[in-house]
Amino acid sequence: MASRREPSPSMRMRKIALVICEGETEACYINLLKTWYKSPIRIVSHIEGTKITPSLVEKRANELKISRWDKVDAFLMYDMDVQAINEKLQKCKAELLLSNPCFEIWLLLHAKDQKSAISSEALIKELKKCSPIWRNYVKSVFTDTQKTFLNKNTPMAVARAKELPEFKNPSTGIYKLIEILKGDTRQSLASLSFDRRTKEQN
Repeated sequence: MASRREPSPSMRMRKIALVICEGETEACYINLLKTWYKSPIRIVSHIEGTKITPSLVEKRANELKISRWDKVDAFLMYDMDVQAINEKLQKCKAELLLSNPCFEIWLLLHAKDQKSAISSEALIKELKKCSPIWRNYVKSVFTDTQKTFLNKNTPMAVARAKELPEFKNPSTGIYKLIEILKGDTRQSLASLSFDRRTKEQN
């Protein structure tokens, strides 16, 4: 009896996005992405705060690998309001999803443009007054209405974020992860569609 052909590495490979976050608010947002994007990429978040180092990023990535075929891409979702942390982040082998001055700039871009420099405190005030939805905003918690608003307006936030100079105040790199997830979702759907057509023809 002929032995079964071993699957190619691409068939066995698991794609994993390791998103290391600064705090609970970012982790909460990552959990939303898991529900919105049915991507073949497995998203794993870790809250590390100020402990972040290149060796820690490598350790967390290796912990997720079950086989040598697994591909783990690391992302760092951090605020840029602490210079000492910024210097540590730049040394890490990972895609930087940094927000200047803080994560809430990404939330604000779902509602409106922000072109001029702004402090973290002023930014949260601006977020709360930009729409009744955000009036009672609390870090680490998104209401159902806020979740719906974010999901609906993500394309606009991505477009606005791409117009801002990277790492400057204001700016955010979170849109990069969104585009990766959207791209892999489209590829996955296209693959499923192709498989269905092939089965129907056979």
